[in-house]
Amino acid sequence: MSRGILAEFFHDSRSDAMMEFKGYLGKVEFDDEAGVFHGEVVNTRDVITFQGVTVDELTEAFRDSVNDYLEFCSSRGELPDKPFSGQFVARIPPDLHREVSMAAASAGQSLNAWVAATLESAIHSVRPAKPRTRSKSSRRASKVRQRSA
Repeated sequence: MSRGILAEFFHDSRSDAMMEFKGYLGKVEFDDEAGVFHGEVVNTRDVITFQGVTVDELTEAFRDSVNDYLEFCSSRGELPDKPFSGQFVARIPPDLHREVSMAAASAGQSLNAWVAATLESAIHSVRPAKPRTRSKSSRRASKVRQRSA
């Protein structure tokens, strides 16, 4: 397997990478001895695994596993475990809580808005933001504008 393909998935010194599909995050590892990628969805309490020998096979297996999980839940009349609710509890010292509240008030924001903005800023300083992909309708509108110009 070429080094370039592995570099796409393993961009840091650790031997794991993340994939995303329909809001589900798959953590991928490469087993050098077996020559296979294997992964597990990490943001659900249910167990969803996948594997592949090539990057394309791994990607297809990941998507198939998520789709199979969603279909399985539907066939049983159950709601799939949501990847993230958008809420979490953080236990912090009272002094830090007071300082964070004062910082939010000084910024003219609610505590939730300030924490969300601060966390987003921290994430972007650690990992560059992915370029956002445009929706099909946005691409179609762009093509229409190009034709009419």
